[in-house]
Amino acid sequence: MLRHDILFWLCLVAIWPASTQAQHANSTCERRVQHLADPPYQNYFYSDCHVDAQAVVTSPLPDSNLTIISPRLIVAWPAGNSGICTFFRPQNGVNGSLAIGLVNSTLGDPLGPVYWEEPSLKNSIVGVEGVFSFNDSAELSLSILGSIRNIRDFTEGPSMLSPVIQRGIKVTKFNESGVRISRMWLDNVTTTTLTLTPWSKVNGTIRIGHNSSISFDAGLYHFSASYNYPQLTQLAPLQILNNKSQFLAMRDPGQVTSLSFLSYTEKLLAGGWRFLTYFGRDSMITAFLLQPVLSPGKSSAIEAVLGSALERVNRTDGSVCHEETIGDYATFLNMQKNKTSTAAGFVYPMIDTDFLLPILMNRYFQALPARIRPLLGTKAGSVNIENRNLSWGDLSYTTARKIMNLTAAFEHNQTVANLVHLKDGEVVGQWRDSTYGLANARIPFDVNCALVPAALYAISKLAAMPGVYPNNTHTRDWDSRASKRAKVWEDETLRFFQFNVSVHEASSLVEEYVNKSTFYDGPAHTESFTTYSSDGVVVDYALAINSSETPGKIGISHRHRLSPLPLELDR
Repeated sequence: MLRHDILFWLCLVAIWPASTQAQHANSTCERRVQHLADPPYQNYFYSDCHVDAQAVVTSPLPDSNLTIISPRLIVAWPAGNSGICTFFRPQNGVNGSLAIGLVNSTLGDPLGPVYWEEPSLKNSIVGVEGVFSFNDSAELSLSILGSIRNIRDFTEGPSMLSPVIQRGIKVTKFNESGVRISRMWLDNVTTTTLTLTPWSKVNGTIRIGHNSSISFDAGLYHFSASYNYPQLTQLAPLQILNNKSQFLAMRDPGQVTSLSFLSYTEKLLAGGWRFLTYFGRDSMITAFLLQPVLSPGKSSAIEAVLGSALERVNRTDGSVCHEETIGDYATFLNMQKNKTSTAAGFVYPMIDTDFLLPILMNRYFQALPARIRPLLGTKAGSVNIENRNLSWGDLSYTTARKIMNLTAAFEHNQTVANLVHLKDGEVVGQWRDSTYGLANARIPFDVNCALVPAALYAISKLAAMPGVYPNNTHTRDWDSRASKRAKVWEDETLRFFQFNVSVHEASSLVEEYVNKSTFYDGPAHTESFTTYSSDGVVVDYALAINSSETPGKIGISHRHRLSPLPLELDR
């Protein structure tokens, strides 16, 4: 799905909650620190010229469900999609009695930087540090070090841990009174390290048991979380915004700083710690919604979106990547395939993402045609090594050819079978990408009725721009052919999804739904059906069609979200 609410707090600058923010600068490195509170979760963000990190402290409230919420510290880094997760429990008190937190100190408010260069290492050691508090004696019950995906699989999945990951964790004494928890990644190069030491000689004691158990007295502890992995290049708040929108950095500094944490020259991230990586659809929808304020040009936010999508295109069939797997988890998955490789992995289950790419390219190049050749001339393969010896322009052409081939049959023969279906073997394919998001249907409304014609109109415009597509027998008439085909899709697809329901039946269905609802206690507002009906009949459009073999319609009203984009069919 659209990373649920995460996409929207990335996309809509104005909806970020109130936050505290501090900025520090010196002659060499500007720091940005932000705190977003959502009890029992406290989110802290730290960025400077060396590292970007998010720390999340979970401290249960009196009414928290203790079966799923427990004291926990997470430190997450976008680079390598990596992090540290530690769970704590009361040593002597009852479950729910242990409170933990970060406190401001001379190290940071509350986070400060970790950075040093180790001559024996290719990459600098970077991270964050601060002061951590326990209100009572505690035990560290579990540590997971390495990949956010491993952490997410445990916290949101069946709480399973991979032995090959966990057996790499080492617990050793540190600086006489402290403890070091570390793990070398499967690449045999990168090491993630968490150290904890008493903040003062009179405040706190750490004990390491024979089985590497770790316990703490109540008190304050200095923690440091670090690793040696190449970092991304973050876009500072003013770098995200175009010239006309620079005022937003002064008017809404917290919101813009939040957006900055998710914005890098290499890519935009889908959301906070549980993801912190590339998702093609999320990034492009973000660009559509924020294009009026996002910076254009070289090393800009818009080109980060376009470049990251183009870099990850499947060179074989032109599919646009939905999600990447990088860092330690990529090595882990390669091991499952009996491969010794740290190469990133990419998945292509979605059908909507392919159509978004030319639409966004057209929007951008119409506004800034001077960027066509520099952007599309970029050599591919820096992230997706399978795309070496190609350019981003080559890959954009591969995607356009896929779309032209996929949409040709419907132009000449308008049948359900010639509509765009989910990919074989996939149960999801567009933004409603939970298992039952389309109610088991295979032919989504939004892709066929909105995205396909919009993409074809975009290809028509792009084909007329010098330098976008090669001039060959395939593309020579794309400007007219794609436009003509787009009109067919625009005019002829709606009827396949249309269904009629009487005002009486529609009212009964809504009233039944409202009565069964456990989260809504208001009126059904069924009187609106009379306003929006004709001769006692409400005309609506199905969420999806089951399949070409059983072309029943999923009669779920969704006109409030026909598309998650403000799409116009540019002609």
